[in-house]
Amino acid sequence: MKTIHDYLHANQRFILDDIEKLVRAESPSNDKAAVDACGQTLSQLFLDRLNCQPDVYPQAEQGDHLGFTIGEGKRQILILGHFDTVWDIGRLSIRREEDKFYGPGILDMKAGLMQAVWAVKALNELNQLPSARIRFLCTSDEELGSPTSRERIEQESVASDVVLVVEPATATGSALKTARKGSGRFYMHITGRAAHAGNNPEDGVNAIEELAHQVQYLHSLADTSRGTTVNVGMVQGGGPLNVVPETAEIGIDVRVSALDEGERLQNAIYNCQPHHSEATLKVTGDMTRPPMERTQATEKLFLIAQKAAGELGFELKEASVGGGSDGNFAAAKGIPTLDGLGATGAAPHAEYEHIEIETVVPRTCMLAELIRQV
Repeated sequence: MKTIHDYLHANQRFILDDIEKLVRAESPSNDKAAVDACGQTLSQLFLDRLNCQPDVYPQAEQGDHLGFTIGEGKRQILILGHFDTVWDIGRLSIRREEDKFYGPGILDMKAGLMQAVWAVKALNELNQLPSARIRFLCTSDEELGSPTSRERIEQESVASDVVLVVEPATATGSALKTARKGSGRFYMHITGRAAHAGNNPEDGVNAIEELAHQVQYLHSLADTSRGTTVNVGMVQGGGPLNVVPETAEIGIDVRVSALDEGERLQNAIYNCQPHHSEATLKVTGDMTRPPMERTQATEKLFLIAQKAAGELGFELKEASVGGGSDGNFAAAKGIPTLDGLGATGAAPHAEYEHIEIETVVPRTCMLAELIRQV
């Protein structure tokens, strides 16, 4: 009897060709026409490999989101991924060199989508599909923070028993992700009062000086013992050097490992008080992704995947990472969620982004076994 590994190994060339087709359909997040064209390529691959048509969720400005359903049953397994990328069209070459396959978005995360399609195809061809609906949700704006897809992700997640996210594994150790930090973006606009820097500086309120005090306070909000970080990553303001600056602005990135820390930081940032009594502060922004916290249900999913990997001859570890994904939204709804089930490689969002070809079949096989058992 042919095994899942035998089937996928025999089809490795076709898996890699499908990955290349999807990568060549370049899809920078803010180019709706390109993202939708990539969505058509993806839909054709689903039709060719799984004989299913897409549910299309139209968007006015971003690319349309796509859903695909295979199988039937009361239980639902949600496979979650995105097909937008950070790369402008033509920026990166697409090539295979020795055991590396390079291309825009190949690691983050087009290879993972194709591995998931082939994992389900293998189960279907070998009559090993679980008695459940397997639901794919492929979104178009994850690299922008999922502004138009978040609601759809949450709806699909709460209708599911488990969520499997085919984002790439960690670059170091190729681990699955059982926890991710939540993230937030905030902006603080500071208004002071202009004055002549030489003749009457005492009549001014220096917005940049106020900014300096606020940066010190904002960084004091971090709590490394709880995994909470605060980074003022953007400052701007002022103008002519002989003028007391009237305005300045701060951009703030925060990362948290727990929901209550996100609430604490958001409240603290919005309640910042000016150091100078005549300066004014205006804060905008919010927590954009809740944290994905490790749970017993997540651990159970990981142990299934780890056992499958061991039987395939490779070691599988778990990790908690600082970056977020759409899996954060699913986990925050209390749905068992396992992330990092996609390709292995290195350099997401870097010019040498690539996957490791020799791991494609084993990782796809591990994913198939996980789908079969959950």
